[in-house]
Amino acid sequence: MNRRRARVRGSGQVTPTTRVRRLRWRITALFALTSAVGMGIMAVFAVRSDDARWREQLDRSMNVDTSWAIGLLETEEDDRLNTGVLVDAMGTACPPLTVFSLPPGKQKVSDLVIEHTPRRPCLSVPAAEVRAAAAAAVFDDKLATSDRVTTDGEPVRVFAMPFYHPDAVEDDPPQGAIVTMAAVSDQLADHRRLVWLVSGGCLVLVGVSAVVGHVLSGRAVRPALSVLGQQEAFLADAAHDLRTPTASLRTLAETALRGETDSTDVLRRTLRLAEGMGGLVDGLLTRARLMSGAATLAREPLRLDQLVEAVVADAPVEGHRVTVRTEESVVNADPDLVRRAVANLLGNALAHGHLPGVPADVRISVGRDGSVTVDDAGPGLPPEVAGALFERFRSGSGSTGLGLSIASWVAHAHGGTLTADRGDRGGASFVLRLPSSG
Repeated sequence: MNRRRARVRGSGQVTPTTRVRRLRWRITALFALTSAVGMGIMAVFAVRSDDARWREQLDRSMNVDTSWAIGLLETEEDDRLNTGVLVDAMGTACPPLTVFSLPPGKQKVSDLVIEHTPRRPCLSVPAAEVRAAAAAAVFDDKLATSDRVTTDGEPVRVFAMPFYHPDAVEDDPPQGAIVTMAAVSDQLADHRRLVWLVSGGCLVLVGVSAVVGHVLSGRAVRPALSVLGQQEAFLADAAHDLRTPTASLRTLAETALRGETDSTDVLRRTLRLAEGMGGLVDGLLTRARLMSGAATLAREPLRLDQLVEAVVADAPVEGHRVTVRTEESVVNADPDLVRRAVANLLGNALAHGHLPGVPADVRISVGRDGSVTVDDAGPGLPPEVAGALFERFRSGSGSTGLGLSIASWVAHAHGGTLTADRGDRGGASFVLRLPSSG
């Protein structure tokens, strides 16, 4: 049954801490996605605006040139179009100018007549595309623009403008159209550079926003992780401290059921264990409130030497030797928490400070400076745990290690320290230092 529960716990369940961390990554992803969408919209707007801008500027420039060319066209008395002045006044090869006329009454693309086309234009597109641009300007009676490719594969902008008979009235159709074109390789290259620049900038900004979002979400979930850590620590400490008295109660009950001891003695010992468990529960709740900031240390002047002597007197030292040497020492501390810290240090020495089958020999000394030294004659501290001795669930002898962790926490909560080193007799030496009130 226990193995089955362990498998389920290890494979299927997700701890609250893991859920909070996953939530942090989801917030980061949402932050990055929101930024990416916003940046993408802005990038598309910027790219399209630039694309429309350079085309508009180029069309405006060709509009000026074409309007000037139309001003140089002449119509003879027989309504024939004369392009001589245009050819003589300006070069029509670069940019290439092609003049089309539409005879009266004609309505087909094939009816367009080429009045002039340069012999050696600097840019050349298929004649059908030039005629199609002129037809669009004439039959739609408006400017016609389009993007084409020359016979050499160079991108160009084709521009066609209709022109009218000098005696035309408002509703008369155009007399013809002038078609010109301009190379756009440079403009397209500039536009592509802008696209890459905007795209790269957006990627960088999205990356920065993702990092910022991850940092902010980390700060947002930090209180939740702290609370979960405190909860897990509280539950682990409660299990550690209540395990021994609970086992004692069970043993006492089994002994009473077998009738091996007097009922009055059983009740007396049960009451003593219940009172001890109540004190442990109160201490755990006090520690939980202190760690969460809901309560403060109950500091008061405390005779540290007397407290240590009382802890040793109450400790189960049967079969072991405990020597106490004290000097009068007064500290300003919480009596219950200090008592638990000293009891944990003594319990650790009794449990691990001796070789198997050999009684423990523990020496406890209290100094005037508010120090408590617990020295044993055991095998000493294992090198692999010396650096993490006061971390929860770290121990060198198979226990949970919470006793030393709680003692270390009590020391630091009072502004003191708890250190461990090799003692004079080769065993472990723990020194608890609390600020002296003197």
